[in-house]
Amino acid sequence: MAAPKEPLGAVEAEGSSGRQGNLGVEVVVFSDPATPAPLCPHGPTLLFVKANQGKEETRRFYACSACRDRKDCNFFQWENEKLSGARLAAREAHNRRYQPPLSRSQCVERYLKFIELPLSQRKFCQRCQQLLLPDDEEKHRKHQIVGDISITQLKRPSQLLYPLENKKTNAQYLFADRSCLFLVDLLSTLGFRRVLCVGTPRLHELIRLTASGDKKSNIKSLLLDIDFRYSQFYMEDSFCHYNMFNHHFFDGKAALEVCRTFLQKDEGEGVIMVTDPPFGGLVEPLAVTFKKLIAMWKEGQSQDNSHKELPIFWIFPYFFESRICQFFPSFCMLDYQVDYDNHALYKHGKTGRKQSPVRIFTNIPPNKIILPTEEGYRFCPLCQRYVSLENQHCEHCNSCTSKDGRRWNHCFLCKKCVKPSWIHCNICNHCALPDHSCTGPKDGCFICGELDHKRSTCPNISTSKKVNKAVRKQKQRKSNKMKMETTKGQSMNHTSVTRKKKKRKSSSISLLLNVQWLANKKDL
Repeated sequence: MAAPKEPLGAVEAEGSSGRQGNLGVEVVVFSDPATPAPLCPHGPTLLFVKANQGKEETRRFYACSACRDRKDCNFFQWENEKLSGARLAAREAHNRRYQPPLSRSQCVERYLKFIELPLSQRKFCQRCQQLLLPDDEEKHRKHQIVGDISITQLKRPSQLLYPLENKKTNAQYLFADRSCLFLVDLLSTLGFRRVLCVGTPRLHELIRLTASGDKKSNIKSLLLDIDFRYSQFYMEDSFCHYNMFNHHFFDGKAALEVCRTFLQKDEGEGVIMVTDPPFGGLVEPLAVTFKKLIAMWKEGQSQDNSHKELPIFWIFPYFFESRICQFFPSFCMLDYQVDYDNHALYKHGKTGRKQSPVRIFTNIPPNKIILPTEEGYRFCPLCQRYVSLENQHCEHCNSCTSKDGRRWNHCFLCKKCVKPSWIHCNICNHCALPDHSCTGPKDGCFICGELDHKRSTCPNISTSKKVNKAVRKQKQRKSNKMKMETTKGQSMNHTSVTRKKKKRKSSSISLLLNVQWLANKKDL
């Protein structure tokens, strides 16, 4: 899938702080493997916990891994919630309804029939986003149809399909040809023969086009993407319907084996993974998925190569650098700015803060990666890597420190370089924007407030758990006591009402007997 993105401001705020105010939701990365996660239409759900400042945690719950907005996938279940058989059956039926209308084998069968049709009969329904066979035309007669679909168009499905528009779920912003061509040339220069494209459909297309047009190019590509519409354009060995947030292959073991074979071919030599995840997605589940793909790759290696790493290009905004390096310490960030065709901001040629914030994170040594000088990149002999033109070497930090393409300034009080728009705040004792709030929420641990770790790795977590367990027990006892008092009150009220009913009933009977006695007396 071309990466689903969110507005830059919101995502940058999340990348820098990780939460808003004193409340945050975190994903539980290492959940109990003995308890499988429940399923939604997008595969296994993720376990989340809502954390409050100064508290360990509240109740944990399952939610969709792919959709951040419950309007798109409203799955919700408490961790320890027990569902009835009827609800489980209803959920399974719901999940089946939201699966693609055609199976993977049916898509391949239709594709093979489609390419055999004469040009005049090759048609595409824009409303249904579907390749049409002659038998389908009557059903789509009132829809907007594109005819004369050429083989070249079939090789560029990202230009034929409408980009999905929901920003929070799967709004697709596709690589510009400039960035695509740079990546293809770079991969070829580095000597890679196979590319696992995770959420990069346009790169997958260009690799295949280059291989078909250039006999010298022998690079193969496999696309893993959550957009099932690509199923109708590729054979089984070129595309797998895949959710990168939970490592879920929608077509089961067959698709998993396709991926495994691709990674382990030639004992894993000559393969690289290139991924462009949703910017609004959480780094933690992505890192877990990528480590599973790395483990799959390692299974096919000999013992002599056990120390090697799977080469990776992770394309993501620069302000997620610390979180990515937390999971992959060997990664470094390149200065190359990745731009997108259908995005108003992430375009090449802009300056200042309007430059694309998207970068390439990789475990390949940066001195091996040559960036194009014609686009304004230069080689820094001190850092032994290519950097952007405005990224000047700081003699105090002994590195080219800029992250966003602008020239940064060294702060002697902070002992590091900071953005040119920042100033040193004596109250906060660090640099920030001039109009920042000194009393605002700070980064760091939800339990103790320290800035060097998160809640999940807090050394005080065991003490906090004991305290919170005691508090929960106390609340539970109080709740049980209130329930008992309520039940007792309801029981007393029920007794009182019963007595009143009996009294009213006996009064009614007495009245009826008196009326009958008077009537009998009158008759006498």
